[in-house]
Amino acid sequence: MKPIKNFEFPPELQPLYRKAKRLEWITIVYLAITIVIMFLTMGNSQAMKTAWFEDVLSLTPSIAFLVVSRIFLKPANKEFPYGYHKVVSIAYLCSSLALFSVGCFLVIDSATTLLKADRPTISTIVIFGQQIWLGYVMIAALIWGTVPAIFLGRAKLPLAEKLHEKNLHTDAEMQKADWMTGVAAILGIVGIGFGFWWADAAAASLIAVDIIKDGFKNLKQALFDLMDQIPKTVDNQKTDPLIKHIEEYLKEKAWIKESAIRLREDGHIYFGEAFVVPVATTNLTEHIEKTSQEIENMHWHLHEFIITLVSHLPAPADEQA
Repeated sequence: MKPIKNFEFPPELQPLYRKAKRLEWITIVYLAITIVIMFLTMGNSQAMKTAWFEDVLSLTPSIAFLVVSRIFLKPANKEFPYGYHKVVSIAYLCSSLALFSVGCFLVIDSATTLLKADRPTISTIVIFGQQIWLGYVMIAALIWGTVPAIFLGRAKLPLAEKLHEKNLHTDAEMQKADWMTGVAAILGIVGIGFGFWWADAAAASLIAVDIIKDGFKNLKQALFDLMDQIPKTVDNQKTDPLIKHIEEYLKEKAWIKESAIRLREDGHIYFGEAFVVPVATTNLTEHIEKTSQEIENMHWHLHEFIITLVSHLPAPADEQA
């Protein structure tokens, strides 16, 4: 049996992965401070409560990423002959579920408030002997919870695509949800100040559809990844063009008459195999080993690629149907 190689990011990507981990630590510290500030200033504002709950759930992707970073690099063994790479997909599932939960909570909570016609009030507080409308304090807290999230999300997106890190990409989308929630909450608080009681809940529900859309898209893809769907790109979840490239490469091999491949995604890496009908029976071992190695060298995603000889290929599943 061919042993599974230990996985390491290519040298050019290792600094990017270390940067991603630093960003996640920064995110956790930032969110922890934000959660405390939001809790102390939320009053009875629906939008503030929603923003606070969203910030709590936003911790999930960052924590999942850091936990997984200590697991997936472990070498393969008898109990886990393919290694621990699938744990990355599990983290992606947890992050996607958190994002989807945020959207669902926004819809349910804000809709309930509107139906009940709750009329939130924002009182005043005394700071350094001065009476101040609590809404100003809330807005200041929301700005703190909004502006850094924009920059953190933008910093993570290119790293996620280069590292093929779907969990990190979901975290970047969670940061997008953070600042969208913050902006909507600010508008809601301002609306209350002008006497529009419904503005608070309406602002909280305004962004729910977009967050649910992103959450559902990622949740579906996370489940499909665990079901060994063909590899998809991180940014737009389209079929990875690497699959087509391998198919074209095998067609150009003079010793191959026909071929069919299948790839599955385990976290950052791909495991693949090709079923090949050879033209002749001479030097097959050499051809197989050389072609397999050449394909694995195409991209760092391709961690293992096995070639199996067959006498003929069955018709594709779609044609059989």
